[in-house]
Amino acid sequence: QARLEESGGGLVKPGGSLRLSCAAFGRAVSRYKMGWFRQAPGKEREFVAAIGWNAADPIYAEPVKGRFAISRDNNKDTTYLWLNNLKPGDTAVYYCAAGVVLSDKDYDYDHWGQGTQVTVSS
Repeated sequence: QARLEESGGGLVKPGGSLRLSCAAFGRAVSRYKMGWFRQAPGKEREFVAAIGWNAADPIYAEPVKGRFAISRDNNKDTTYLWLNNLKPGDTAVYYCAAGVVLSDKDYDYDHWGQGTQVTVSS
């Protein structure tokens, strides 16, 4: 069983940057594949990025490629999402998730955090 806690959200102007963190608690959490998803008001939850336990071969959704970066520090049981060149369309609640499959599908993840709000506005 894993418990996930996101942090780092906030209000940022277009073109700005944020770093989101996801701290994981529980046994063997470093073995999980970790994903980030987001949900904007009135929209379905969508995949953002995911990373394997050894941090190799991360995957990204097309809208964030080249702007966002996912990384993890297994010594700290923490996964990060670096958000750069933010756009108003990136406004959403961002969730981290843990699972045993490296996937862009939310149903492949077993554990979820409560989410952190990211608002991009001038």
